Amino acid sequence: MGIAVDTDTDMTGNTALESVNDWPSHGGQAAALLQRFGLPADHPLDDFSANLNPHGPPSWVAHFLAERIHQLDQYPEPSYHAARQAIAAQEGVSADQVLLTNGGAEAIFLAAAHHAGQRALIVTPTFGEYASACAVHRLTVTEHALVGPAFEVDAGELQASAAKADVVFLCRPNNPTGTLVSIADIENILACMASTATLVVDEAFIDLAIDAKPLTPLLARHPQLVLLRSMTKFYTLPGLRLGYVLARAEHIASLARYQPPWSVNQLAARLVAPLLDDMAFAQRTQQWLANEQPRMGRALAAMGLDVVPSHSCFFLVRPGAELCQSGISSLMLLERLLHQGMLARHTYSFSGLNGGWLRLAVRDSSANDRLLKVLHDCVC
Repeated sequence: MGIAVDTDTDMTGNTALESVNDWPSHGGQAAALLQRFGLPADHPLDDFSANLNPHGPPSWVAHFLAERIHQLDQYPEPSYHAARQAIAAQEGVSADQVLLTNGGAEAIFLAAAHHAGQRALIVTPTFGEYASACAVHRLTVTEHALVGPAFEVDAGELQASAAKADVVFLCRPNNPTGTLVSIADIENILACMASTATLVVDEAFIDLAIDAKPLTPLLARHPQLVLLRSMTKFYTLPGLRLGYVLARAEHIASLARYQPPWSVNQLAARLVAPLLDDMAFAQRTQQWLANEQPRMGRALAAMGLDVVPSHSCFFLVRPGAELCQSGISSLMLLERLLHQGMLARHTYSFSGLNGGWLRLAVRDSSANDRLLKVLHDCVC
């Protein structure tokens, strides 16, 4: 699979750019798009806009929560020791290097709070919450754009920009491109940063990645490194909110001062250890990803779409040159898919993409087959 190089054409395929504020800022927000395109609120949809594990939540989670519903009259244990200990054992670090958070989003805002009023560098296009968190905490933001239609890193330029920043936000694998900054490039970035600066690497999709190793081993020799993790994606728990931060103990203690007391609820915290212990669920997920992700990449490219080579459970796509010549734009494809009951993720809210691409999640094989059939009908 691959993409055609076509950097001279308008990235949106539309006659005019639209305001980012006119579009929902996250996936899984069907109501706003249905209203936008004049479809009824009960229009049936397959959701390919949110990147969640189709095998989750694990089947035992509902029973686990129901059995503990009586504990809602109890405050969570303030230090979340049991959850942090379980994560530490999984990651090969000490418990004082772990901070439990209310999803990955809280971790992002804590990282920004730590550098309030300073200089941030964000590697784009990427998840919008880094910029939102920086705005809340009054950071001055500079963007480093990934290069070309393959969204590759210009390592030298990125290192030069990182050397001037107090905090760098980088997503690995990156959302929405699925691309991966190499471990060697990560170490080179760290080498050129000031000792007081921080490289924040969001590894929300590292457990849903192909040919990608986590950066946890680097923590021992790089005190500037901070890793953000989400349990939302892998375990399909977006409504419960679970995430964590990995860093040196001193940095974790500093971040914890910005976190409200009892930030993570009682039931979510108690779920951490049994979720991490469910190896059968993890193995099923890894097998699914190994089968479906490359199959979908090949099938999407075969339809004449430009497909960014992805290391994760989603693909960034746009109509290729022949489809564009026949008048099909990404916006048109988004609307056609929606009318046919398929919800894709628009890209108006990703810096530099301007709606010119669509992001499609990889789901189970039957859902993926439904998407491929509808896509074929839309582009033929």
